[in-house]
Amino acid sequence: MARMVIAGNWKMNGLTETLAEAEGVMAGLEAAHDNADCVICPPATLVLAMANRARGSRLKVGGQTCHPAESGAHTGDISAEMLADAGASHVILGHSERRADHGESDESVAARVEAALRAGLVPIICVGETLYERDGGHTLDIIAGQLAGSLPDSLNGQDFILAYEPVWAIGTGRTPTLEQIGEVHLAIRERLSQRFGETGQSAPILYGGSMKPGNAGEILGVSEVNGGLIGGASLKAADFLAIYEAAG
Repeated sequence: MARMVIAGNWKMNGLTETLAEAEGVMAGLEAAHDNADCVICPPATLVLAMANRARGSRLKVGGQTCHPAESGAHTGDISAEMLADAGASHVILGHSERRADHGESDESVAARVEAALRAGLVPIICVGETLYERDGGHTLDIIAGQLAGSLPDSLNGQDFILAYEPVWAIGTGRTPTLEQIGEVHLAIRERLSQRFGETGQSAPILYGGSMKPGNAGEILGVSEVNGGLIGGASLKAADFLAIYEAAG
């Protein structure tokens, strides 16, 4: 059975003073259950500082993307090795905002997953459909294609996390029905199991789309939902911890 994971994606938010919220999460985890892993992925400028403060705590730190190459002439990019060197243990890859804003294709995401594995990071690989694709009845086909293209064969036997993020529910306050969430998560589990066997059966599948304290409990109760990839609610320790508690 997959272990629960509650991961926070701070996106392009956070200055040094914001680390106080992460410290609040660290303190809260000391008194919380231990039924789930907890990860925060801050902007690259805060990875080192957060990792240093999180040392010895239950909070894990991740990056928000990485370049496929280990090093080189790639101005403005960051490699998986750099994230690991800064203290990261995880990295988000293929987030819908990266796919849309930076043109990341499935092939590009797969190359970044390879880079994460090379550096010893746990990749959090995102898939999801747009509102147009959902309304057209193509959700499961889109997800299947993204899974086939974004997940390299080298994941077999490795630790990885999958995140389903309906693009139309991110930051909009709109949330799919529990039945819709369950349908997609079950389809993802079936494909992961078919392709990767035991590795696919144990990989956590997170839901990412406007999860907040008020709806976390019911979403986390859906079959094959093994945690959440949290956006805005992860920026406040109280909200993030409330979601974490719901995973208990």
